[in-house]
Amino acid sequence: MDTPTVILVSAGEASGDRYAALLVDELRRRHPDFQFFGCAGTRLREAGVEPIVQGESLSVVGLVEVIHHIPRIYKEFLRLTAAAAQRRPQLAILTDSPDFHFRVAARLKKLGIPVVYLVAPQVWAWRQGRTKIMRRIIHRLLCIFPFEEEFFRTRGVEAVYIGHPLAGRVQPSLSKTDFLRKHSLPLDRPLLAILPGSRQGEAARHLPILMEVARKLRREAGVNCILPASATTGVEFFRQRIGDAPVKVIEGESWDAMAHSNVALAASGTVTVEGALLGAPMVTFYRVNALSWLLGRRLVKAPFLSMVNLIAGRMIVKEFMQDEMTADNLSDEVNRLLHPAAAAAMRVDLAEVAKRLSGDRDAILRAADEVDNVLDTVVGTR
Repeated sequence: MDTPTVILVSAGEASGDRYAALLVDELRRRHPDFQFFGCAGTRLREAGVEPIVQGESLSVVGLVEVIHHIPRIYKEFLRLTAAAAQRRPQLAILTDSPDFHFRVAARLKKLGIPVVYLVAPQVWAWRQGRTKIMRRIIHRLLCIFPFEEEFFRTRGVEAVYIGHPLAGRVQPSLSKTDFLRKHSLPLDRPLLAILPGSRQGEAARHLPILMEVARKLRREAGVNCILPASATTGVEFFRQRIGDAPVKVIEGESWDAMAHSNVALAASGTVTVEGALLGAPMVTFYRVNALSWLLGRRLVKAPFLSMVNLIAGRMIVKEFMQDEMTADNLSDEVNRLLHPAAAAAMRVDLAEVAKRLSGDRDAILRAADEVDNVLDTVVGTR
């Protein structure tokens, strides 16, 4: 009997967990006998990946914030790489979390295990010198943004643009009328979707200002506010913290909330890409520890911090970062976008971004093709 193909899969962020799970689903469809283990969040576990490490344990943001978690993360690193050394998978698929996964990839390189890296780390924005490391430890880099392939290839990294995994997948599940009725929201008032971040730490930093915005807009413009809680934060986390703010907290449904709101207030990150694909007028923001911001800004080379603006090559969505994230700034921009003409103009720009995010073939199918190619030409297991 042939030995089954074993693949290590690791993802540390909610978005990466989702993308990697889609890839595992496709690989299982093509190869039902494949076995998967690794660092798995909720979606990867649902896809049948055996969790040596829980993906949620790696979800930390900020140069300073991560310091307190280093001992725990290092233990997870040792646990995952020890399992790799014992099981000797034919291939590893690593997603996002470069500070963790570059170290994992270096250890896998010593074990002779090739790495397919799904979602190119944003080293084009900061710490570009890391491409030298990537050349050595990554066998195939899968890029989800159109400008990344050339950037990495010119620096000697074997990179392939596959398109964005969310293109063609992000869509509401309910009509606007059904969504509003489901959550007892009036049809004749403007609706604001509040998306404070998928991690509890970042959401907690953002909430006080966002709740002030909610009160201000309700008082001045009669705006209703809805906050779709992510699986990693949970509804109760927000209900315990919003106080008297006029905000309805719901479980998930972020795509419906963005699609059917007049404006979305979105923490900078994957959710802004989702908003672009949904054509949702939005305002983006972010805050970190003051020292993390000071250190980070000195390293960042990109002209914008929002991925939507980077893809467009110009400012489409207003970015209110760190000290610029104030209730007045956010409220003023939301009020501007509540005017139909301003919202329509942004939707045109977002449609351009959505078009650029779509490759010539589904991104996950392309990713699975690349995995198969590595297994065939490098590993030679099939």
